[in-house]
Amino acid sequence: MSTPAPRLAFCITGSFCTFEKAFSEMERCAAAGYEILPVFSFNAARLNTRFGCASDHIARARKISGHEPILTIEDAEPIGPKKMADLLAVCPCTGNTLAKLALSITDTPVSMAVKSHLRNERPVVLCPATNDALRGSAKNIGALLNQKNIYFVPFAQDDAGKKPASLVADFSLLLPTLKAAEGGIQLQPVLTLI
Repeated sequence: MSTPAPRLAFCITGSFCTFEKAFSEMERCAAAGYEILPVFSFNAARLNTRFGCASDHIARARKISGHEPILTIEDAEPIGPKKMADLLAVCPCTGNTLAKLALSITDTPVSMAVKSHLRNERPVVLCPATNDALRGSAKNIGALLNQKNIYFVPFAQDDAGKKPASLVADFSLLLPTLKAAEGGIQLQPVLTLI
């Protein structure tokens, strides 16, 4: 009897400049055998930017996953009670979302998905991308690093000269981080050099 594919809730928040990397990782996760359940924050689902149209991003997630993306808080809430995912990734994870998660604020589909998923003591992997990581978001990163069942994709300063407070995850390490998190291990080192 074959083992069912692990179910990954793949949550996307509004770090629009990293969307191409995020969607490439979604494709890699699908190719690696994960069943993908896409979840979009309100901003990721609604804002058209110089990095693309919201409807195109939703269509791309639908094509990769074969599932209709979750776009509302109401549709995200059952993720935990119905045990819809074995693990959850927020990729990319903005500073805004880091703050919401650190303070248990559930006012977007992504923050609700995380809250709902954590009720089952299942792993959540965060792939941060924020220009204020070493300023306003630093305390939230610290709080989340200390929280049970939260794991980080290793991250680094992406342009210390021009953006000294900015940190971005090494998106190519999402899959190894997911595998480690499935075993309850934080992939190391968390702080890397890009």
